[in-house]
Order: sequence, then C-alpha cells, then structure tokens
Amino acid sequence: MRAVILNCTLKQSPEPSNTQALADVVGQALDEQGVEVRSFRVVDHVVPPGITTDLGDNTDHWPRLHDELLGAEILIVATPTWVGHPSSIAQRVIERMDGMMSETDDEGRPVAYNRVAGVVVTGNEDGAHHVISEVAGALGDIGYTVPGQAWTYWNMGPGPGPSYADTEHGKEWSHKTARSMAHNLHGVAAALQKLPVQAPPGE
Repeated sequence: MRAVILNCTLKQSPEPSNTQALADVVGQALDEQGVEVRSFRVVDHVVPPGITTDLGDNTDHWPRLHDELLGAEILIVATPTWVGHPSSIAQRVIERMDGMMSETDDEGRPVAYNRVAGVVVTGNEDGAHHVISEVAGALGDIGYTVPGQAWTYWNMGPGPGPSYADTEHGKEWSHKTARSMAHNLHGVAAALQKLPVQAPPGE
C-alpha cells in the first residue's frame, strides 16, 4: 500500500515547514503499518491554475503529481491556516484535482474511488476545523473516501503566537490524533481493497 502527502505550505525548500513536521508524524505511523509514504512540497513544483489534469503545457508538473495520486491508496493533504482558510497552494491543488472527477478507471469508476484521504492542518491561529471541513469536503466531492477522524491539527489558539516547531504546546494531543488518523486511513484503505466500491448505477 502507498500513501502520498501533498504538503501545501507556502514555504519553498529548504525552509523548514511546520506543516511537514506534523504530516511526518502521520507518515511515520503509516510507515509502521507497512505503507510506503511519499511526500511532495507542492510549492517546489510548477503547478499553474486550472481545473484539468493536463493543460497541454510541458512545463506543468501537475500531471506528474496526478500520477503519484493514482499510484497511491492514501492521500494526505497538509496545509497551514492563513486568515482562517487553507493555503492558496491547497486551493490550487483542489482545483487541479477537479479534473479527476471526469476520469474513470478500467471498471468505469471515478479514479478517486476506493482511495482514502485525510487532512493535516497547522497554524498559530485558530480556524483548523474550518480548514479541515473545506479540504475534506472537496476531497469527498472528487470521489475519495474520508474516514471518520481522518485529520489532525495543531494551533496555538486565538491570536498570534509561536509556530509548531517553536513550542511543545499541544503537540502530545496532535501527535496522538495523527496516529489515530493513520490507523483509520490504513484500516479503511485495506477494507476498500477487499471490497471495492463499484461504479455508480448508470455509469
């Protein structure tokens, strides 16, 4: 089984990413369950705006990332919170994933069927539950199965404050929730492998 983490931080490599640090806790827990985990920092790739998989532009890196999604049973979208919303990079990813809604597999199913997804959120402001709802809702629309408690987050609470990497505040809870998230994602992905969802009636 394979998992892909799309880190939607605004920070280009090699700048440290708080979002990556928490996503790595989920990734490590999945690795311990025998899942191959691959992580991509989207801002390091050229991903123009659009709502299709292939824009016909050979400088566009999204088709490569799309292939990674199709090679994985588990997707984790990790994003910081900015002014109460997912990052602009996360929104760009969701918009490009919109193209998957019109793609089908060999059995006539939407290509996101029988794949699971979860969300990781960090930020020194509140709004994490709103961000989780926005991203998880979009992933469900695209066709992913979003298990119960397939998310974790860390924030300082209302107002400005230190970032994830700068404090131990709240990390124990965030890490425990991250491990539960990994457990649930793996369990539902394994169940879907044994009993796949079939194409909708009339498809």
